[in-house]
Amino acid sequence: MQNEHEVANAKRLLWAGFMAILAAGVGFAIRNGILGAWKEAYGFSDTQLGAIGGAGFSGFCFGIIIGGVLVDKFGYGKLVALALLGHILSAVVTFMASTPKNAYDFLFWGMFIFAYANGTLEAVANPLVATVFPHNRTHYLNILHASWPLGMVLGAGASYVLGTVMGMGWKGQLAFYLVPTAAYAVMFMGQHFPKSEASRKGASFAEMFKDVGILGSLVACGLILLFLKDTLPKFGIDAGIASNIAYGVAGALVVAVGVITRFSIGSLVLFALFVAHALVGAVELGTDGWIENITGNLFTPTQGKILLIWTSLLMFALRFCADFIEKRLGLSPVALLLVSAILAILGLRLASGMESFAIAFAALGVYALGKTFFWPTMLAVVGDRFPRSGAVAMSIIGGIGMLSAGLIGNPGLGYAKDRYTAQALIESAPAVYEQSKAADKTSQFLVFEPVVPVDGAKLEAAKKAGKKAGEARTPEQQQLVAANQVGDRRTLLADSFIPLAMAAIYLLLLLYFKSIGGYRALKLEEQT
Repeated sequence: MQNEHEVANAKRLLWAGFMAILAAGVGFAIRNGILGAWKEAYGFSDTQLGAIGGAGFSGFCFGIIIGGVLVDKFGYGKLVALALLGHILSAVVTFMASTPKNAYDFLFWGMFIFAYANGTLEAVANPLVATVFPHNRTHYLNILHASWPLGMVLGAGASYVLGTVMGMGWKGQLAFYLVPTAAYAVMFMGQHFPKSEASRKGASFAEMFKDVGILGSLVACGLILLFLKDTLPKFGIDAGIASNIAYGVAGALVVAVGVITRFSIGSLVLFALFVAHALVGAVELGTDGWIENITGNLFTPTQGKILLIWTSLLMFALRFCADFIEKRLGLSPVALLLVSAILAILGLRLASGMESFAIAFAALGVYALGKTFFWPTMLAVVGDRFPRSGAVAMSIIGGIGMLSAGLIGNPGLGYAKDRYTAQALIESAPAVYEQSKAADKTSQFLVFEPVVPVDGAKLEAAKKAGKKAGEARTPEQQQLVAANQVGDRRTLLADSFIPLAMAAIYLLLLLYFKSIGGYRALKLEEQT
């Protein structure tokens, strides 16, 4: 079997993939740091910002799923070239945003293309590392994904230096992600790429999809349905027609998977992992998309950036410790996921009540401990238990996580911020709410009740008032800021229910593996 001792350039491929995901983390962190600039310049609501940020996730789904399906047919090198082109095109489209009238569309699609490129790269990196390090996937996939928090640290630092220190605008800050983009292009250049175990042993496309089956496709296609219902109206398609198209496409995809697999139900364990990873995407990446904005609002923007850097550095360091935790502490990957979910619940609940920077440092540290191992360990479990699926199941689960972050986590938390801020202001100062609410915007999310949010420009003006010498906030502005802080705290509390659901799934999986003699990695010939 091909392994890390037989693939001469295994470590080179690992670090090239590391740099590719780092580029995504840099772009993600810089985008988080310029949300306020977009809000001030274009008058966006938090729900609109959440939708733009969500496009920075949902495009990932299409990149990783399409890439995962095609990677063994077209080769890793061609997909890397496609991702590089996407990263460059994303910058061009995003930088075309210039007025409140056109900004939303350019920023939305710029983020979508950026995410598509990121997804394509993960369609390369995840199965590649799982293939060249088959005997220690949890360890090396955690190292690969340590690049994400490191990218966030570098991105946050670059945003501070370029924006706060040098006074550069948001376009100049965002362009920094092109530096690691050029680096991964050079590192991948001229490399030899191995094939996955399933591909080497001649597994057919139908065999690779068998474990996904009807159950797994329902999870992925349900999220695709939500994406189409939300996106098609942006092209001027009537909402009712868009809904019919969305249901038609999602249903056709489920039927297609059924036909390809001869209507295999799929693995119940893989279905549970898909559902859990949808929750991972919502809580990990959705929260990451807003945490600097929230902590910067509760404290100061600089302190918010420091807290983001702190949690990211903690994640970066811990992801090199997965091997120690798994082998020395005797925790299986599923047990590690259960402990992580419990820590995430505790961290978010502590964060919802943080009043001082020191408490925030501790609370978000607990949350970082929890979220550190979610994403790469989930990928490792899929690689260990479903070798027959090759790159397909690993790519689909990554796509589910990112699409969930884009459709549920990021916009859902944006909606929660709008809703809880409006509720707090109505409770404390209804007259101020009437004066400050958005004139032409309604925030809505899935089946939840629509709410008229506070005007984004007025809220940002209230936050900035009083920061200059001799200037003070008006009583109305003070009430606006206070209500927004209450809304942010309530949002973090609501967010904690997501890892609670994850903990329940991981506990059931842990009991299942105990009933069959314990968790272990399977070989291809052991799958029936």
